[in-house]
Amino acid sequence: MEVFIIAAIVGFFIGIFSGLLGIGGGTIMIPIFRLGFGMEAIASTATSMFTIIPTSIGGFITHIKNKTCIPKLGLAAGLAGACTSPVGVYLASISPSWAIMFAAACIIGYSAISMFVKAVRMPKVDKTAKKLARRKAAVSAAQATAVSGTAAAQATADAAPAEPKPEIPHLTGKQLAQGGLIGLVAGLASGYVGVGGGFLMVPLFVSVLGVMMKQASGTSLVAVTLLAIPGAIEQALLGNIHFTAGIAIAIGSIPGAVVGASLIRYVPERALRMLFGVFLFFSAVILAVNEFAPFFG
Repeated sequence: MEVFIIAAIVGFFIGIFSGLLGIGGGTIMIPIFRLGFGMEAIASTATSMFTIIPTSIGGFITHIKNKTCIPKLGLAAGLAGACTSPVGVYLASISPSWAIMFAAACIIGYSAISMFVKAVRMPKVDKTAKKLARRKAAVSAAQATAVSGTAAAQATADAAPAEPKPEIPHLTGKQLAQGGLIGLVAGLASGYVGVGGGFLMVPLFVSVLGVMMKQASGTSLVAVTLLAIPGAIEQALLGNIHFTAGIAIAIGSIPGAVVGASLIRYVPERALRMLFGVFLFFSAVILAVNEFAPFFG
């Protein structure tokens, strides 16, 4: 029972990263299942893929509500990825465990470096200027209240610059087709490695399609949910899923994903890219060290 509770608590933090970064959480779950639960490599990836589905659902519903995703792009990438994720599962079932973990470490590591470099190149947000602007607006409103009463204060508040509301960009047919191609690659990698594919889709949505990071994260969760379903079904039929461990993580990850998806509106894009890059890098290191340490012991 204690192990179940601990797994649920860990799942909550996994869910926060999932909702915030647009990933299914598999990059954390695989090391946990492999190290914490002592599962075989194929069982770790299979259980991860199963748990990704409820985790992603909790996050993408919040993203849709907050307009921090592009549903059409998510559907295009997700449906395409759903066609290739079973192929990835089959390839994983005939591969040695070290090959699966090596592929995971390489793919995640490359995505981490790419995203971190993009974050470093972004200009820093001038927080001081923002604070001064807010204080100036507050002082103006207070002065208006003292001089002309509530009506003048309301007019001043209306004239002050408001926080921009998120808008869903219009994508061309070519961009949606590119999103489908990204989904095909992500689905194959997802089925083989056992993660959601967000580690590929998020940076590609940003670099290839020019989507904002905050919307790329939410869009990725829509796609992850769709492409993980056929792969998880195949893994279940093969008997590779450890349902008890998966359910324990999911109990915590579902509310965690909702919290993470809600927090994304308050995290600066540069900081979000930095966090995403560092997070993926350490995930890749953990996978590599765990799998290849015995060869050097």
